[in-house]
Amino acid sequence: MRSGIRSIWTWIAICDETKLVPSWLVGSSDLEHAKAFVTDLAGRLANRPQITTDGLKAYVEAMEAGFGGEVDYTVLHKVYGGGNTDESRYSPATCLGCDVNPVIGNPDMTHASTSYVERQNLTIRMRIRRFTRLTNGFSKKLEDLEHMVAIHFFVYNFITLHTTLRMPPALKAKVTDHVWSFKELVDLIDRAEIQRKNNSPAN
Repeated sequence: MRSGIRSIWTWIAICDETKLVPSWLVGSSDLEHAKAFVTDLAGRLANRPQITTDGLKAYVEAMEAGFGGEVDYTVLHKVYGGGNTDESRYSPATCLGCDVNPVIGNPDMTHASTSYVERQNLTIRMRIRRFTRLTNGFSKKLEDLEHMVAIHFFVYNFITLHTTLRMPPALKAKVTDHVWSFKELVDLIDRAEIQRKNNSPAN
């Protein structure tokens, strides 16, 4: 692997009731980033949550670090068939079954699911050109990717009317009191840029 080139993950948390994405992180799939992601999520929640993740081992230690036991946590590990070859190698493998295990607290196993976050992964790939495989649309700089992902989730949370909810997730979750416009988003970005320049060392 050449210097400066590596695999990047987009960590995502989503509420199954409001479809709000309260936290995300662009980074590596290691324990350091897992802890940073879960700790950020824990700081944004007012009540004890129930959380389901896939089988990434780093999540277990990260949940302890972020929530300190104040979480009902389940691991859902999907078992897939053999990988595809030749021209079909980019197609998903066949899911043969799921292994669901409670890890922390007393989770309601009937609500243990990763379906909503998996659907959000598809939404990202459909709406962000930088996630399209086998093209030159990918980000050349990590900072550019982080900015694009942040804009995507703001639009998703505050502007886009969710098909089932008929309102943006942030309105459903009562994080905001109105449907935001793209003009408001642009104004918000402009104000942040002015503030950044005013706070720069050169000034």
